[in-house]
Amino acid sequence: MAANQAEAPILEALARYADADELGFTPPGHKQARGADPRARAVLGDAVFYGDVLASGGLDDRLTRGRTLERAERLMAEAVHADHTFFSTCGSSLSVKAAMLTVTRPGHRLLVGRDAHKSVVAGLILSGVEPVWVEPQWDTARHLAHPPSAAAFAKAFTEHPDADGALVTSPTPYGAAADLAGIADVCHRLGRPIIVDEAWGAHLPFHDDLPSWAMDAGADICVTSIHKMGSGLEQGSVFHLQGDLVDPAELASRADLLGTTSPNVLIYAGIDAWRRQMAEHGRELLGQTMELAAHTRAAIEAVDGFHVNDAEDFCGPGLAHDFDPLPVVMDISELGTSGYRAADWLRAHHHLDAHLFDHRRISAQLTHADDEQTTTRLLGALRDLADHADDLRDAPHVAVPSPADLRMDQACPPRDAYFARHAKVPTAEAAGRIAAEMITPYPPGIPVVLPGECLTEPVLKYLVTGVEADMFLPDAADQRLKSVRVVEED
Repeated sequence: MAANQAEAPILEALARYADADELGFTPPGHKQARGADPRARAVLGDAVFYGDVLASGGLDDRLTRGRTLERAERLMAEAVHADHTFFSTCGSSLSVKAAMLTVTRPGHRLLVGRDAHKSVVAGLILSGVEPVWVEPQWDTARHLAHPPSAAAFAKAFTEHPDADGALVTSPTPYGAAADLAGIADVCHRLGRPIIVDEAWGAHLPFHDDLPSWAMDAGADICVTSIHKMGSGLEQGSVFHLQGDLVDPAELASRADLLGTTSPNVLIYAGIDAWRRQMAEHGRELLGQTMELAAHTRAAIEAVDGFHVNDAEDFCGPGLAHDFDPLPVVMDISELGTSGYRAADWLRAHHHLDAHLFDHRRISAQLTHADDEQTTTRLLGALRDLADHADDLRDAPHVAVPSPADLRMDQACPPRDAYFARHAKVPTAEAAGRIAAEMITPYPPGIPVVLPGECLTEPVLKYLVTGVEADMFLPDAADQRLKSVRVVEED
């Protein structure tokens, strides 16, 4: 019998908890806001503290006999046509690690698109899995990477037939989507599972005019961030499972191994509420959002110096397979400035935060929460930016390498290099040395340098000139990149 998608088990359990006037002599120590600093209550509101209860022994009884979380996960699985769904309060950064450790194991190989998020690399470091990097499809004119092709994964399996499976990121933060059905077919013909890091695709299952989502395309495991394109709270993530290539008990065990024993029920509630919202109204809400996005894209395209990237730019032979129109990616190179400088100007002068920014682009992420009021404000700010382009010119040049120069040799596995004895050397002397750290322009969080890669002059010049142009490198030991951590030589 089909589940009732109008239910929201976690939200309903929170309401019952409040109505019952439960008194807990347990964590959290603020005890339903009573112990919270009044200044915090004034800013956060009491509802945050009232909803902050234990998952077991609070939201549910000590044996979880109400099956509150289990019922919420089952409703989510049914809403998106998955066999199993698991909630996480540790973001997709944890979920993707759990997925990787279920599909493969230390010392084994996994095919991974080289455009993967830093959380994937962290999973490789922690697990000792050896990556087989699969090259993205490069748009050399726009200096942009799109997801690897099915043919690239097939070639990688031919060269590494012992690989346990594959991991692909789709859609990218720029909205480019992979040929998931083709990649899944490559994997399944070999009896190997495919993991899709679909952190930016929470909305995809709920409207047919969006790119196909991972489960519909045949993926075995799909990781999704509810807080990115959905309306959950930060750190809300789910991972879905289908088919018989991956044991659901193993996936649950890996998630338990990595996850917190003190999950935030507020994050669970945000996931639960978003699922109900999408199950009941998703098609209507997303249809309105796509219409709004189309109008907004056309209006931005009419602003001097702006070009909005669309399917014609991103899709085609050797490029992306499909395109999500909701990340509105704007090429502002004609304004004679950088995305870094433009993003800072928009925040300083219009209190408007761009989603992504690089040496030539800024991006505005639209969701079902946007409307004419928010996009009108966006358009006004962008027009003002264009009017002040002369004030923003002469931005420092970023020496972006060619795709061939951007890729470095993997001299040793990421884990070995990361945990090896390391030395700090001046960046000017680092070429030829083996990196012992990740160096990741953020956002979007795709590492340029991985532990174990042999550093080269073009990559180091790219990063140094990027920092001079205000690129942010949060994971580098020296964020100004005057020095680099490298493996100590004997």
